[in-house]
Amino acid sequence: MNLIKPLVALLAIVNPLGVIPFFIAFTENFTPAQRQRTILISAFSAFMVIAVSALIGIDLLHFFGISLASFQVGGGMLLLVSAFSMLNAHPGAVKSTPEEVDEAVASDSVAVVPLTIPLLTGPATISTVIIYANKAHHWTDQFVLVAYGVIIALACALAFRAAQPIARALGKTGINVMTRLMGLILAALSVEMMSDGLLKLFPGLGH
Repeated sequence: MNLIKPLVALLAIVNPLGVIPFFIAFTENFTPAQRQRTILISAFSAFMVIAVSALIGIDLLHFFGISLASFQVGGGMLLLVSAFSMLNAHPGAVKSTPEEVDEAVASDSVAVVPLTIPLLTGPATISTVIIYANKAHHWTDQFVLVAYGVIIALACALAFRAAQPIARALGKTGINVMTRLMGLILAALSVEMMSDGLLKLFPGLGH
C-alpha cells in the first residue's frame, strides 16, 4: 500500500481549515475553558473515528448491518439540521438545552456532533479509511493509518486554536455573514451527500 496517498487524501477530505467557520459559529457563546475543551474533544474524536475505521470499520458496519450509503444519508440529515440553524445565524440550536444538561455537557455534544461527525470525519473520511485499510497487506499498514489519525487530530486542533484570532478580525457582522454563507454551502453539501447515498440504496431513482 502506498503510504503517502492515504495521508494526502485524508487531509484533503477532512480539511480542518474549511471547518473553522463552523467552529467559530458553534462555539460563539462558549467560555475559553469550554472552547478549549471542545477543541480537545473534537481532535480526539477525529482520531478515534479514523483509528476505529482503520482497525474494525468494515467489521463494525457489517455487524450492525449498516451500509456506507445508509451512513451517507444519516450524515447528510445531520448536516442539513445544522445548515438550517446556521442560515438563521443561530448555530447554537444544535446544542442541548440548558434545561436538559449543563453547559459543559452541551459543549461536549457540539464537539462530537456536528464538529467531528460529520463535518470533520464524515462518511467520505470513514469510507476512505476503510478502503485503504482493505488494501493493507500487513498489520503495520493499519498501524500507519492509525498514526495518520494522530496527524489529522493535531491538524484539527491547530486549526481550531487559530479560529478566535480570525473571529476577532471579522467581528460580529462578519461572523454572521460567514455563518449564513457557510450554512447555505452546508445545505447544498448535505443534499448532495443524501442524494448520493439514496442513489446507492435505490439505483432506480437515477433512471
